[in-house]
Amino acid sequence: MDSAAPSVRYVAKNMRLDLRLIAEMIPERARVLDIGCGDGALMAHLAAEKGVDARGIEIDMQAATEAVAQGLAVIHGDADSDLAFYPDDAFDYVVLSRTLQAVERPREVLRQMLRIGRHAIVSFPNFGHWEVRWKLLLTGRMPDTETWDRPWYETPNIHPCTIRDFFDLADREGYVIERWLAVDEKGLKAPWRRSTWLANLFGQQALFQLRRR
Repeated sequence: MDSAAPSVRYVAKNMRLDLRLIAEMIPERARVLDIGCGDGALMAHLAAEKGVDARGIEIDMQAATEAVAQGLAVIHGDADSDLAFYPDDAFDYVVLSRTLQAVERPREVLRQMLRIGRHAIVSFPNFGHWEVRWKLLLTGRMPDTETWDRPWYETPNIHPCTIRDFFDLADREGYVIERWLAVDEKGLKAPWRRSTWLANLFGQQALFQLRRR
């Protein structure tokens, strides 16, 4: 095993919850583009464990540099403007993990994802969670929770949405939702998988796998 293996094992064990769940959704040997890949934790895991051909794009130069230093195929770029340069159907899966709420044009980013990939996997924090609703109702201020953990004047999130919002967007855009789930920060999935109402109330974050009709 090569010298990068110890760090890969460490990353896999300590990856963010949504990244671990996304990794489970991607089959072996797939071609994957990870948008907003950060330091490449998901890419490194997929390459090591599933033989995936993983590419990444990251807007933060320092994070992109760290990923490249690990030998990962990551470029510095912006999802809002640079996805248009990728050819149609270049990837099997295009991943956008906890970044949808931070891009300027989420609808266009989703359209580009499903142009350049056969499937899109999106994860995002759910603004419809009961704790967010309660704190907003109780204090009249933007909520500060385990998931939404930055003050409004420092957060990169410019388009917070709820699980029900995303279902509505997918329907409006004509996307097929192949699978979805809502989880809390500890990874508990039940009892929300079959109920969008309960998922929207109790799920702290959501994952969707989409394809074109």
